[in-house]
Order: sequence, then C-alpha cells, then structure tokens
Amino acid sequence: MRPALSFRNAQRTRTLNVPLLRRATRHLLEKELGIGHYDLGFRFVDSAEMAQVNERFLQHSGSTDVITFDYCDDAPDAALHGAIVVSIADAVRQAREFRTTWQSEVVRYIIHAVLHLRGHDDRTPAARKLMKREENRLLKCIESKFAMRQRACKS
Repeated sequence: MRPALSFRNAQRTRTLNVPLLRRATRHLLEKELGIGHYDLGFRFVDSAEMAQVNERFLQHSGSTDVITFDYCDDAPDAALHGAIVVSIADAVRQAREFRTTWQSEVVRYIIHAVLHLRGHDDRTPAARKLMKREENRLLKCIESKFAMRQRACKS
C-alpha cells in the first residue's frame, strides 16, 4: 500500500494552504513518527458541520475542535487508516483563548488526531498530560521545520 493523504476544505471562513499542510503532515508521519504506511483523510469544516458530526457519531452537543475516526481494522496492511474532521472555527476561537494562531491550532489538531490513531488516549488526567506533552513536542518540531506560525494557512 502506498501512503495516502487526502485533504478536503469544506469551510469558507479561512483559506487553507493545503499543499503546506500536506507536506507538514507527511513530515510528521514519516520523519517524526517513522510511519511509512498510512491512509488518512482530513476534512476541514465550519462549526455547524462539526456539531452535526459530533452529534451523529459521538452523541455530544455542539462543535468540537477535532474528531478522529480509526479505520485500522478495515485496512490491516496500513499502519494508520482513518478520517479526521477539523473545525476551523474552533481553531480560531481556541487560538484567541490560548494566545496562539489559528494555523498553529490546526496543526495541533492534526497531530492530536494522529496520536489518537497511534493509540494515545486523553480520557484520564495522567494520559491527557502525556498526550499533551507529545503533542507539544511534535508541534514545536513541525512549526520550526515549516515556519507554520506564519505560513501554514492564509488569513
């Protein structure tokens, strides 16, 4: 199986630099995490669509930042196989809250989703702390490699 990434921008509030996100995601998977086999689909949505996905699949009300669907059982030859839904509106809101950029939040959500696909869990405080530490480490690597804070997505 050849590595596969697909990106679909279904929101219109922000312009995404999809080629740069693709390169950064490939780097994350192959260079930082050593993953050679993957089939991942990313869908970037607004908060209304994210709320629908959240309600339909997780029975939670409202929007959320990122939802990961793990399809590894459907493709045993792929090290990672899944679909990731990212809310750009939530990235913008959380960037204000955490005093970062929405572009950095988008990259963080990609990293977060990949970590879930690799078996990381954030259900307990201890597991959440470990996952957040790895997320921060990888985000720092990606941002420095690709100057993501300035270029990841166009405003």
